[in-house]
Amino acid sequence: MYPFKEPVLFASLVVAALWYARGSRRPRLYPLPKRRRGHVPKAREACFYVGLLIVAVALDSPLDDLANKLFWAHMLQHVLLLTAAAPLIALGAPWLPFWRPLPLRFRRRVAHAFAGGVLSPVRRAAVFIGAPMSAWLLFNVDIAVWHIPSLYDLTVRNGGVHYLEHISFIVFGVLFWVHVVDSPPLHARLNRVRQLVYLVLAATASWLLAVVLAVAPRPLYGAYASLHHRPGGITALADQQLAAGMMLGPGSIAFAIAVFYGIYAWLGADERPPSARLAVRQG
Repeated sequence: MYPFKEPVLFASLVVAALWYARGSRRPRLYPLPKRRRGHVPKAREACFYVGLLIVAVALDSPLDDLANKLFWAHMLQHVLLLTAAAPLIALGAPWLPFWRPLPLRFRRRVAHAFAGGVLSPVRRAAVFIGAPMSAWLLFNVDIAVWHIPSLYDLTVRNGGVHYLEHISFIVFGVLFWVHVVDSPPLHARLNRVRQLVYLVLAATASWLLAVVLAVAPRPLYGAYASLHHRPGGITALADQQLAAGMMLGPGSIAFAIAVFYGIYAWLGADERPPSARLAVRQG
């Protein structure tokens, strides 16, 4: 059995799971119909827990050791965080489950401070950052900046910077995906067509980075090019091309699923009777 080498990460994931489980329990004073209580919440809980599990697999498993020796394994970590863990955590809608267990007096004070008190500037900043355009830019700029060769090499050599990179991938990844998936009480501000554009442009930005890695005539990252031995005996250039394949292949799966579902939902909405479409818009 693989020993957990990152106790702080492991403890953080366990605490997050336990806190989410506590906050997901609904008060008995407000019972819900059996179908909703047994199906939708359980599905969301499963998404959140699987998202945390993927974070553990990416950052505290043999994959993390392999990422120190192979560029493609490091890129697979990024793919798992950005396009697997992040959308699943967003689907888990952890906002209310994380909020409910806090003391009621504390919640009231914080809500008052955000509404019109000392934290109102933070609320306005959060609204700006949470806008679709801001989320899209932060997601893609974050990926591009961390893959600048000098900065990427620094993440390999410096553990603190490496943690910061992974945290930013999860945070900005969740921020990006909440505009695509249902994550109550947060609601996507984009209609189906804009969501499709939002997704396709983000996928294209990732593909451009992958193409740069694939066609580069030499290794771009000194931290991996300087290694004298790599598992499997592959060259540094072949390792870099495999990393590009990780972005083009596994890295495109979540985008493809979201795009095809968006097209399906868009076409399905057009097939509803006019009265039903009007009711949805009014609701």
